[in-house]
Amino acid sequence: MAFEGLSSRLQEITRKLKGKARITETDLKEMLREVKLALLEADVNYKIVKEFISKIQEKALGQDVLKSLTPGQQVIKIVKDELIELLGGTETKVNFSPNPPTIIMLVGLQGSGKTTTAGKLANIFRKQGKKPLLVACDIYRPAAIKQLQVVGNQLNIPVYSNEQSKDVVHIAKQAMNVAISKLNDVIILDTAGRLQIDEQLMEELQNVKKNVKPHEILLVVDSMTGQEAVNVAQTFNEKVGIDGIVLTKLDGDTRGGAALSVKKITERPIKFVANGEKLSDIEVFHPDRMASRILGMGDILAVIEKAEETFDLEEAEKLEKKMRKSELDLDDYLAQIRQMKKMGSFSSLLKLIPGMNQFKDLKIDDKEFVKIEAIICSMTQKEKRNTSILNASRRIRIAKGSGTTVQDINKFIKSFEMTQKMMKQMKNKGGMKKLMNGIDQNALKNFKI
Repeated sequence: MAFEGLSSRLQEITRKLKGKARITETDLKEMLREVKLALLEADVNYKIVKEFISKIQEKALGQDVLKSLTPGQQVIKIVKDELIELLGGTETKVNFSPNPPTIIMLVGLQGSGKTTTAGKLANIFRKQGKKPLLVACDIYRPAAIKQLQVVGNQLNIPVYSNEQSKDVVHIAKQAMNVAISKLNDVIILDTAGRLQIDEQLMEELQNVKKNVKPHEILLVVDSMTGQEAVNVAQTFNEKVGIDGIVLTKLDGDTRGGAALSVKKITERPIKFVANGEKLSDIEVFHPDRMASRILGMGDILAVIEKAEETFDLEEAEKLEKKMRKSELDLDDYLAQIRQMKKMGSFSSLLKLIPGMNQFKDLKIDDKEFVKIEAIICSMTQKEKRNTSILNASRRIRIAKGSGTTVQDINKFIKSFEMTQKMMKQMKNKGGMKKLMNGIDQNALKNFKI
């Protein structure tokens, strides 16, 4: 997961600070030394680390923070504020032209994920009410056009290509005419890349920029390449000029140095981050939210947004009525699991919930939910509605049908019946607050069937 190493180190440092009623200059220096090491290990540019530490020290000492009643909390706030600033300060949106179509040109090295990113961005813009057109401008890489067409078909988004032409500017101009005739208000140009930066590539991109005049040039960068990603971003910005950055493969970048360095070095904002292989695995980059995630403070807004995108409102209302009446059965339970799965892995969602980082031993294996699905699907309708009829022979049959063991069935049924019990408690004892106070936190740590 992104920032895994840095996040755990910084969270450990902030935990130590929270517990201190008094902080000395020596304590601050030791804390800053640990932060410095954590950032360097995360592959953050040395000059950036030096400046970052200097700013925190200056603010902590200059504002009489160490003499305040809550010095630990205030130092943490300074660290968070500086981290937000390092990541870009505020969200930077795509500039859509008031006179459509808006032309977005994607640039980057081969293998950075431009073609997939083109599809992901088109998907996001369509959800915003736009009508995108994907344009195949990579005329060199074998099967590049076919790959974009496959992406377009998966999303049901049109793709313009001209395999007969070897003139990228001509292809882009033709695409503009097609977009105007078909009322497409966003054009995404998927340009060619190289394994490394060369003059021929830069000349071609400069030529496209000069003749097509894109409203946005977004650089797609593979975050897993670390400091090389920063060098690539710097060169593209100097040679072509970019308006923003899309960081791809952030889910595989456990260190996160590229994300923390690229904005500062290029002075261009990170606009999107891609964190998975699915065409829905992309999100608008929010510096404040990312800083909260890194420091283990969660990102509840991201959870809400994911829920709004994936949950069926009508189904959610039906489920709420059943929950209020304490009528939750296994069909409802299964429907809820499937809705949740659309939002991403359970372990990644938990990391977005404030306070969950304190449960260090909390391991949620998504494979366990595959087991649960198999168990429920192996039951009859009667069994799903009333688990009390599940005698020994029925449990043996379900275990065989689901490829699990009777012990698995027993654990799951016990867990489900506990959930039903909690629902009744919530109804009878005054709501969610009392329910949460009664939950044994050890049950969370042992979330397994």
